[in-house]
Amino acid sequence: MAALVPLFVTTFALLLAAAAADPDLLQDVCVADLNSGIKVNGFTCKSVANISAEDFSFDGLAKPGLTNNTFGSLVTAANVQKIPGLNTLGVSLSRIDYAPGGLNPPHTHPRATEIAFVLEGELDVGFITTANVLISKSIKKGEIFVFPRGLVHFQKNNGKVPAAAIVAFNSQLPGTQTIATTLFAATPPVPDNVLTKAFQVGTKEVEKIKSRFAPKK
Repeated sequence: MAALVPLFVTTFALLLAAAAADPDLLQDVCVADLNSGIKVNGFTCKSVANISAEDFSFDGLAKPGLTNNTFGSLVTAANVQKIPGLNTLGVSLSRIDYAPGGLNPPHTHPRATEIAFVLEGELDVGFITTANVLISKSIKKGEIFVFPRGLVHFQKNNGKVPAAAIVAFNSQLPGTQTIATTLFAATPPVPDNVLTKAFQVGTKEVEKIKSRFAPKK
């Protein structure tokens, strides 16, 4: 009996891993019906009779985005919400444009690893491990950097001219949580006493930061 225990543990682990993985496709395509009221883990499929080439195409990454905002950067997503044909395929792209000195602030993607390819300019990039170790590098046009799934990461244009990158994800909808916005602009708001204790600052400082992240009216 004792000899069977390791075999049982190994088998159970393999079955658990298999159960946690995304299922294989059961048809050629499953174009997302973004107007469906049915809620599933993903999107329901359109009838094959109603799909077209437009469901698999998107021109939104062709031109630079406007970067005249607080952070001097803009992310243009090409995910399942823009390309319904990506539904169930587990991939997506984004274009990120940066003004000189522009920052894509610290954030995470809970559902995907990210790989960035620099189109123009130079970027300072990095991610932080769960042991609070910063892994960072400066990358230039034609170079690539990988940000592991779920880890806090950032990119900053370290040059005096605009920069741009194309980033790819192993998810049709990777999700993004920008750390500062998540904490200081949540609805309803995160209690001040949580933030003051977490950041070891006073209530006035917390309220000042919250005011800067408040939606523009």
